Amino acid sequence: MPAPGPLPGPADGKREERGRYPRPVPVLRLFARARQEAGVGELVVDGATVAEVLAGARGRLGPGFAEVLDHSAVWLNGEPAEPTAPVGDDDEVAVLPPVSGGT
Repeated sequence: MPAPGPLPGPADGKREERGRYPRPVPVLRLFARARQEAGVGELVVDGATVAEVLAGARGRLGPGFAEVLDHSAVWLNGEPAEPTAPVGDDDEVAVLPPVSGGT
């Protein structure tokens, strides 16, 4: 079910939905606390680089998400990501907050 308001709904693999954007729109996947703060597990975010995707997510998902992002690892297609790495419609940017707990 699509999220209400200006955020695009969860990505469901339908590339045609992404065609309405003037630039690449990779899927942003959120895990653990990042998912909790955002209220969604994945969405599409306009951006041509990893840094642009993350900046767009920060602006749309609020300060709680931004704080988690500051301490998270970011991966692009299953590999650690550089902020300047280019992204396209078939790419996946993942935000992985640090793991806590233990004894």
